Amino acid sequence: MSKLISDDGRTHIESPLMRESLVDRRVVAKTKREREYAILPDVTLVSLGGHSIFDRGKSVIYPLVETIAGLRRHHKLVLGVGGGTRVRHTVSIALDLGLPTGGIAQLVGAMEEANAVFLNALLAKHRSIVMQREHFWELPLYLETGMLPIVISVPPYHFWEPPPEKGALPLHGSDFGLFIHAEVLGMRRIIYVKDEDGLYDRDPKKHTGAQLIKSTTLGELHKHMPDELIIDREVFDVWRASKHIERVQIVNGTKPDQLARALAGEDVGTVITKEVARV
Repeated sequence: MSKLISDDGRTHIESPLMRESLVDRRVVAKTKREREYAILPDVTLVSLGGHSIFDRGKSVIYPLVETIAGLRRHHKLVLGVGGGTRVRHTVSIALDLGLPTGGIAQLVGAMEEANAVFLNALLAKHRSIVMQREHFWELPLYLETGMLPIVISVPPYHFWEPPPEKGALPLHGSDFGLFIHAEVLGMRRIIYVKDEDGLYDRDPKKHTGAQLIKSTTLGELHKHMPDELIIDREVFDVWRASKHIERVQIVNGTKPDQLARALAGEDVGTVITKEVARV
């Protein structure tokens, strides 16, 4: 039973933080821990890009759907989707109307829900289900009963998205949102499915001499960070402090076999690793 202490005119529940300010840097530093309980460590989150995959239509989506339908029999998966062109169009309107950054962030999630519904329709016969945001804690139940959950990569702050230093676009985009989704559930890896063979030192769509980065570590990547990235830069910033994700892989969704090989543990596309403490 918790002990109540009232020796300073206030009533506290006895704990190491009972009289402390949670905005005191020294107090915050004392709460740091290297290990954290992993909720779903054996599940892989597969992110399907909105602009890079969905906007390409059925010629790319249909083969990926068939590949995923086969892979789900052998792997525990959660699928994440981005919004693509609809997001860009909606953001353009929001900017024209002068909406605040937080309002723009909220709108992005609504656009992504459309792609989640599209994907669910294509995978319905394979027991897929769109996970509504407020049903987050039902996700383990979906997996345990053999369902294939589809989540949106809505930026995590919604209306509370902090104003950026430059411009008005939300800093925390789709790739970042799915990374946080995987991290909070204790997943060890996330696979980003894009329309390139991985991460390059320069954007290969603009530079013919761009070189593919096949394998690197988070530390080395920070030392030689490309100016042009295929996933949100904030992913690599927050990964420094994350506790669970050990492996981020970027594969080409126009070549569905790359996803199969990545899930099998093969070093295909770009593989970025980080050593983390195990519980």
